[in-house]
This record gives sequence, C-alpha cells and structure tokens, in this order.
Amino acid sequence: MFGLSDNSSWYKFFEHFKLLEGLRILENRYVSESTTKIIYPPKKEVLNAFNLCDFRNVRVVIIGQDPYHGAGQANGLAFSVNMGVALPPSLKNIFKEIKRNLGIDFGLNGDLSPWAKQGVFLLNTILTVEDSKPLSHSNWGWETFTKICIEKLDKHNDGIVFMLWGGNAKKIKPYIKNPNNLILESSHPSPLSVYRGFDGCSHFSMCNDFFTKSNRSPIDWSLPNN
Repeated sequence: MFGLSDNSSWYKFFEHFKLLEGLRILENRYVSESTTKIIYPPKKEVLNAFNLCDFRNVRVVIIGQDPYHGAGQANGLAFSVNMGVALPPSLKNIFKEIKRNLGIDFGLNGDLSPWAKQGVFLLNTILTVEDSKPLSHSNWGWETFTKICIEKLDKHNDGIVFMLWGGNAKKIKPYIKNPNNLILESSHPSPLSVYRGFDGCSHFSMCNDFFTKSNRSPIDWSLPNN
C-alpha cells in the first residue's frame, strides 16, 4: 500500500486504529486519477515519511501542508526535495535559520531523509497533489488521516517535539495534549511569512536542548553536501 511494508510498525498502527481501509480507498483514487492526471509524489513515495521514520522512534514532528506540485520535487517528506533538485524558497529559509541558530552550513542538497532516519517525522497534512495545482487534493480525506496519526502519536509517545510553522500546522495543536511533549510555534518559513517569527525562532537548538535535558542524543541537523 503506497509502498509501505506490512511488517512496519506504522502498518500495525494503521491496522490497530482502523485506518487501512481509508488508505486503500485513497490508493485506489490515486491509481484511478493517475490515468489522466499527473500526481505527486510517485505512488511508492506517498508514505515516505512513514517508511523512513518508525512509529516507535519518532522524536520530532515537522508539519507541512501538501507536497510540492512541480515535476521532480515531491518525495514524500515535508519540505524535502531529492538531491539535485533546486531548493524551494521555504527550504532555503529553513536552512538559513539553522545556520543562524546552530552555525551549520548547507550546500545544494535538499534531501532531508537523514533527518527522517534520526526520528524527524516530516509529515504533510495532505500527502498527494496534482501537477501545478496546490491543495488540489484537499478534498480527498488526507487531513482526517493525518490528524488521527498526530493525535495517536502524541497520546502514545512521550518526549516528542512538535514544530508547528504557520497557520495550517497550528491547526493540529488542539490534538497535542500530552504534557510530556513539547510544542514549538512560529510563522511559516515561506518568503511571505518568514519574517513574522520563523526567522530567529531558534527551534532547532530548543529541540536539542529538550533532548539533552532528558539525557537523550540531539538531532544532527546537518546534511551531506553535494
């Protein structure tokens, strides 16, 4: 199903919370509409955030809205693009803030999978999009699916840092109720709103301070440069 192994902890999670049937309906719609439309990301990468970040190992949740809608951009991880793809403006601003906050330099590599493999869950609230049509799949039911994932993740996992950037991400705040988890909020890193609070938010050092205070290893926010 969307490339997700039935042996993964997320598959068992979907099964336990009765989300599998809804996912099958979404997959069938993806396949059907792909016959006449171009849809991103590729079908096997739609659940990439889940494939690369095991349910039991989620340490940070970063919320995006929907996938990039240009050819070759979306890879199933919020804000991420594959190596060799030009960096989108929001990702450039994320890198600028990490540079300001932690002194880490970035090159042209926008593949965030090394973050995901450390437990950074890069989740869009909508997981598919039609070519050149942002929010075109906002009526598919993805938001309900991802809201349940966030709600159950918060309930069953302690010590998670939720980074909520912008109005869309902040809509999930009411579903984060575990007092052992940390919520960090700011504006969205897009050029239209980065100056309203994302620039200078220091979320990345705050996240790592949260981990070190509980004797857990920090996230290595650096990436291999290409």
